[in-house]
Amino acid sequence: MNEVLLRSLTPSVLGILVRRGADFAAAEDAVQDALVEAVRVWSADPPRDPKGWLVTVAWRRFLDATRADAARRRREDRVDEEPAPGPAPAVDDTLQLYFLCAHPSLTPSSAVALTLRAVGGLTTRQIAQAYLVPEATMAQRISRAKRTVSGVRFDQPGDVATVLRVLYLVFNEGYSGDVDLASEAIRLTRQLAAAIDHPEVAGLLALMLLHHARRAARTAPDGSLVPLAEQDRGRWDTESIAEGVEILQAALARDRLGEFQAQAAIAALHADARPAEETDWVQIVEWYDELARLTDSPVVRLNRAVAVGEADGPRAGLAALAALDDTLPRHTAVAAYLHERDGDLTTAAQLYTEAAQKAPNLAERDHLTRQAARLNARGGR
Repeated sequence: MNEVLLRSLTPSVLGILVRRGADFAAAEDAVQDALVEAVRVWSADPPRDPKGWLVTVAWRRFLDATRADAARRRREDRVDEEPAPGPAPAVDDTLQLYFLCAHPSLTPSSAVALTLRAVGGLTTRQIAQAYLVPEATMAQRISRAKRTVSGVRFDQPGDVATVLRVLYLVFNEGYSGDVDLASEAIRLTRQLAAAIDHPEVAGLLALMLLHHARRAARTAPDGSLVPLAEQDRGRWDTESIAEGVEILQAALARDRLGEFQAQAAIAALHADARPAEETDWVQIVEWYDELARLTDSPVVRLNRAVAVGEADGPRAGLAALAALDDTLPRHTAVAAYLHERDGDLTTAAQLYTEAAQKAPNLAERDHLTRQAARLNARGGR
């Protein structure tokens, strides 16, 4: 079963149902039912037109649910409008759906969660990890969002800031998670940049291009993670870096700084360093200060502690780290790295082991386990 194919078809199928009159919550449930059915039957009998098959099955599931709901019996006359099996129209509704999910009736956090689940294809657990909340909390938030928009007509699309947040989180999951969504996030952000003259849209596109340019060098042939400082920078995509820097410079020139532009500036400084020893950590710390002022994010302050450790020495980095909540994701891994830089290999090895147990994915867990083993082999036991 091609999971990537199913995920890529989901937004288009969902958009078709919404255009045919289904409210978003019911359409999303119907599409999810169709995906489950596809997983069950496609391996034995794959359809010639996967998209048309999903549209037909999802529409039938929507109609079945409509008939079962006494409060919606007025929709039963749509039974005769069921589309005939066959090729579905080649219309890309994905970006429109992102805006529709950012509906004014939802809080920004609920709108982002709903979009990531319904359109982005992320699991509730992946979304919860992105928001640093328990999975049960996120499940309740998504359920409330569905109830809120149930029956609402989507003629008041949401704002750009919410859509940018969703695209950013989808890219991050595709860049570091188990499902490749990064290229799709870049494609949609390009569409948005072409349609809207907004410095933060440009900043997000620049950030994505600069990070994606390093994609090929982030993993070794065996699939293990390669830290930024150890990456083969000859494998970086110089065309994407050049494009990202050009877009960023044009956005910064407008003097309307936002968090995505600040993040892109940090990524650009890393991309400019060939080799890693030439990284301008002092300027990176300054950009993290700007980013912390814009966002007040604990994750930003965690990354800033690493930069401070590089610019001013590991003990300065540990001092910055000490001011942060030690339950933050990757806090233990950062502490391990800074203790290693400070020469305390015993503490660093212990912390790497602890960090591995908390790692959000297998690749990161394996990397941290290897770091602990490396230090133990050097006598840090």
